Amino acid sequence: MATAGAGKMSVRKNPPPSTTLPTRKITKPVRYLYQLLAIISLALAVAGFILPGLPCTEFVLLAAWFASRSSPSLHRWIMCHRLFGPLLKNWQQGILPRRAKWAATLAMSVTALMMVICVTHKPSVVISICCMAAVLVWLWRRPEKLPAPPA
Repeated sequence: MATAGAGKMSVRKNPPPSTTLPTRKITKPVRYLYQLLAIISLALAVAGFILPGLPCTEFVLLAAWFASRSSPSLHRWIMCHRLFGPLLKNWQQGILPRRAKWAATLAMSVTALMMVICVTHKPSVVISICCMAAVLVWLWRRPEKLPAPPA
């Protein structure tokens, strides 16, 4: 978009796209609810590091999302955390490390095996295994590293 000012023609540049989501006015009760949900999600993520079977990644992503809408300081802390930060930065860049792919494959395989052994309702087992297989296909198609910049 061109603007004229004092006899000169200048081109107004659009601001660079923000890495955060668009901000809109959030009421105080909603902000407090988001903060509470961010803290609960973060606590569940920490529990997911310790307890087998409880996911960690999903809760870290939720905590970061809620914090980005309610508390810039909490969001900054999560993004700079030594455990959660790299996970979130990789996710934002669309990268999924091979180690995470293998961990997800192992977890889903163990879950599928446990379902085959323990669940008597076979249609539920088949549907669940098909969903896990679809997720694994999607996970393994994600890049493991950023593409090299063109030389």
